[in-house]
Amino acid sequence: MVYIAIIIGCALGAIVGINAPIISYTYSNYLAIAIIAALDSVFGCVTSVIKKNFDLKIFLSGFFGNAILSILLTVLGEKLNVDIYLAAIIVFVGRMFTNLAIIRRYYVEKWCLKLEEIKNKKNEEKTEEK
Repeated sequence: MVYIAIIIGCALGAIVGINAPIISYTYSNYLAIAIIAALDSVFGCVTSVIKKNFDLKIFLSGFFGNAILSILLTVLGEKLNVDIYLAAIIVFVGRMFTNLAIIRRYYVEKWCLKLEEIKNKKNEEKTEEK
């Protein structure tokens, strides 16, 4: 169910992105940090689904909370003339790589178990034939 929602969201985002006007340079930092925060939440969502502890309230609060906080950090950084948003990018991208590693390990292990089952099944069929 969650995977279907992710696929639909990605498709809608791609359609809107293709048909949307170009974002001006003034707002590009805000949009970039909001997208990275949202992607971090999505990767966290997939990881929590794999670990079987997904909660929609936590996902939604993290999704919007991270995006809003990162945009506020960007605003504060511009007021202080310091690139504070870079710290948020480093944190979010680090968490994205961690979540991606968890997702990757899960599917690699699942794939290896599936191959092992197929191999065992073939060996059993060969022994039955003899």
